[in-house]
Parts: sequence; structure tokens; C-alpha cells
Amino acid sequence: MIFNKSTYKLILASIFAMLLSACAQQSAKIDSQIQGDVYTGTDTVEYLADGVPDRVFFATNESVLTTASRETLRKQAAWLRKNSSINVVLEGHADERGTREYNLALGERRANAAKDYLMTYGISENRISVISYGKERPVDSGSNPLAWSKNRRSVTVKAN
Repeated sequence: MIFNKSTYKLILASIFAMLLSACAQQSAKIDSQIQGDVYTGTDTVEYLADGVPDRVFFATNESVLTTASRETLRKQAAWLRKNSSINVVLEGHADERGTREYNLALGERRANAAKDYLMTYGISENRISVISYGKERPVDSGSNPLAWSKNRRSVTVKAN
């Protein structure tokens, strides 16, 4: 089969359009899980109780709570008020970038930010412990922006 020049160009344009479409669909999937550089998906989230997520996420090198993080912590506080016999540990985490020491300090600031917020909603300080794991316990071992955003977190777990 012999193609003329215009048919050849049309085939190449169609292939190029399909490739661009595939790239755009992949990009949209990633963008729906990262807002700015903060993870917004739920595939790594577990639950303290029905409808009460166990973790909040942070921007790069930040320990400031996002709007979504504050909403999650309000749900946790409401649940903890109803379950006054339960104590929790707030685990602070960081992504793989930076030194071990820096990330341990950053993880501690993140866990303390969550602790302070829970305390403003009536949870007693003596019910909350804080520990930082820095970059030592990633939830996603990838080395890319999506993995990093999943790892910048504070996780609330029931204390033993």
C-alpha cells in the first residue's frame, strides 16, 4: 500500500493527537491527587472510625495546617470527645528529601501542629503523645512529587 504525502501527514497528526490525549489524561489523574504540592487523594488514608480519616497532609517544608487538614482534625476531635477513654499518638512524617535531623524536627513540628489543633477543640493534652519518624517510614517509596506529597503527613493512631 502506497501513501501519498497528505495521507502520511494525516496519520502522523492522528498519532500525535492520541499521544497528547493520553498524556493529558495522566496529568489530570495526578493533579486530582495534588493541590499545590499537598496530597488530596485518599488511597493512603486509613480511618480512626467511620468517616474519620487518620491523617493530614502538609506542603513542602511546612508544618502549617491546610484547610482540609483542619477539617480532618475537627472530625478527629469530635470522635475523641465521644470516646474519652481513648488516647492517641500523633506520628509526624516527612518526605525523603533533606537530612535525617531536619526531617525528624519537621515531623515533630507537624505532629505538634495537629496536637495543638486537637487541643483547641477540647482534647486534653494528657491524651495525646507526639513522635516523629521524619523520613524513616514513607507510605510511598517513590521518588516523585506525588510520593513526596503522600509522605508529608501527621498520622493519628490509637495509643496502646
